[in-house]
Formats: sequence, C-alpha cells, structure tokens
Amino acid sequence: MKIQAAVLRAGDQPYSIESLDLAGPGPGEVLVRIVGAGMCHTDMVPRAAEFAALAPLPMVTGHEGAGVVEAIGPGVCGIAVGDHVVLSFDSCGTCASCRGGHPAYCDTFLPRNLSGRSLDGSSPATDAAGKPVGARWFGQSSFATRAIATPRNAVVVDRSLPLELLGPLGCGVQTGAGSVLLVLRVHAGSSIAVYGAGAVGLSAVMAARVAGATTIVAVDLHPARLELARQLGATHTIDGKAPDVAQQILALSGGGLDYAFDTTGIPAVIAGAVTALRPLGVCGLVGVRGADLVLPPLSLELGRTLVGILEGDSVPQRFIPQLIALWQQGRFPFDRLIGKFPLAEIDEAERASLAGEVVKPVLLPGS
Repeated sequence: MKIQAAVLRAGDQPYSIESLDLAGPGPGEVLVRIVGAGMCHTDMVPRAAEFAALAPLPMVTGHEGAGVVEAIGPGVCGIAVGDHVVLSFDSCGTCASCRGGHPAYCDTFLPRNLSGRSLDGSSPATDAAGKPVGARWFGQSSFATRAIATPRNAVVVDRSLPLELLGPLGCGVQTGAGSVLLVLRVHAGSSIAVYGAGAVGLSAVMAARVAGATTIVAVDLHPARLELARQLGATHTIDGKAPDVAQQILALSGGGLDYAFDTTGIPAVIAGAVTALRPLGVCGLVGVRGADLVLPPLSLELGRTLVGILEGDSVPQRFIPQLIALWQQGRFPFDRLIGKFPLAEIDEAERASLAGEVVKPVLLPGS
C-alpha cells in the first residue's frame, strides 16, 4: 500500500515527506493507521554519524505512535482489527529478560529497536525508486500515516481515549515515570532531584508527586520549563547554569537527597547528582552519555548506587494503562507537555523541541 512518511536521508538534512510502498503485515505483525506520534530526542540518534552502522539511512523514525489497527497478520493473538493501540518499544518475549518481566533489557533490544530494520536486515518499506527505506525503528517507524508493529509493542487502550495524545506514553513518559516508580521506587516522604526538565524529566517529577515524595527538585537551563516543573509537582527548582547546584541541593535537603534522576547524560551533571545524594542514595541514569563518566573520590564508598535504566524497566502492557488511569484521575497531567504539529511540519517540530520551546511535539499524520 502507499503511505506518506517523513524520511530521514542524511544526518545533516531536513526530513523529506515522501510516498512509500509499505508491505502488509506478515506473520505476527499488525498494520496500524497512525493518529499521533510523539517526537523524542532518541529519534535524532540516526542523525549522528557514529550510529550509521547500527541505524543506516534512509529511515523513517518515530517511536511513540498511537493509532488504529487496520489489519493483522497470521498468528496474531490478543489484537483485532479496529483496536486502538499505543505503540512502544519492541522485544522478543522469549529471552531470560523478557520472560522475567524486563522486556526493555531484551537480548535483542538494540537491533530490534535501533536498527530501523527487522532482525534479518529487511524492511517493509520501499521508496519511489524501489529501494528499501528503514521502517521498523523501535518496531514501528511511526512518523508516517501507517506503520507495521507487533503485539509485543502494541498496547490496546479504550476506544474512547484521545489517541492523538497517547503516543508519548510509549517511550518518553513511561521512561520518566517508570524510572521513578518501578526502578528507584521513590516513596512517600522521600526526596529526589531530577536533572533535565524535558518530557522524561517532567514525567519523573509528576511520578514523584504521585509517589508522595516531599522534596522534589527540578534542575534545568530553561526558566519556562522550571516554572512548568513547579506546576507539575516540583517543590524546588534550580538553574542548571549555577556553579553550585550540588551545594544548593545539599543545603535545602539538610545533607543530601534519597534519589537523583539524570536525563542529560552530561558526565559533570551526573557527578554533581551523586555528590548531592545522602549515604545509601540512588542515582538513576537515562541520558545517553557521549563521554566517560568520572566520579570524585569516595563518591560510592558511602553506599551510593548508580543504575542505568532503559524505558523505565516497564512492561508496557501493564504500565501504560496505569499511567492512563492516573491521568484520568487528574494526578498525572502528561498532556500539558504536548504541542501538536502536522507531519509536514516535522522539521519545525524538531527545531522547537531542540530550542526548548515545546516539551513534547506530537506529529499528526492525518493533518
């Protein structure tokens, strides 16, 4: 079938809106008409030259899709034509991590999610010249009018819900919230600092409030995002440009926080986050680091812990409905992060995201 898609052909070039041929769903696959797709910083990874071997261009990115199932392939169970779904990361379902309830640590996570191809190197999409275009980014490639997915990365949701808002639950929102609730296990009366008030960080702030944390510190460079963090539950905000961020946190916390959560991937920020922890404090890391992490002496000797986190260590079929329920109760207003753009304005959406003008762009392929 013919679809419209935003194709990234070169890391230093804008997206190209193109007509592609998309194969129908094969065994174990579903075809989804995309209603809305969130834009995440991970969608910019294929722009980096160092990822060319893993994520070769051209490619359709997008991994926070939501839409309607239009067709199912042989052997699909639990999903029917007409179902409304939120698309998340893909996993095999059979390795030790998947069987243990940790699909984000699937043995085949990297090739399955970051190559833009199926495990055998194929892709279901071709361009006008008949050449393949990567169309399985995170098992979906949802910057398009339609995408191929699987039951492993499709979460069925109630048909009364606004699909155009739900896509970000598939990655960025569940990463921030899951890191706080499922991995760090922030609890009532505890304290946490969140470094970076983008979609992941602000989701962490909202989750910390849901958990009952009494001290929630947001650190960011953008005043508008710090103000939004306050509105969403932060009890304190700190300008990330300040030279004494760690000292400010130590002072306001009376000697250190229970938890820290870094979304920046900047080694100096992470080192400061560890410094601002109390003994036995835990720091979770989700930002992709571009350099070695070096910690000051004695940083970990007092029982502090560093833990890397993927996708909030969530099982999407369980966790995404829980986040939706919290949103319906008014306790997790992730919709306040969203700004909508037609798919044709994907370059403007990317620019606004990088500039900090929009926390979570959502592309609407039908607009």
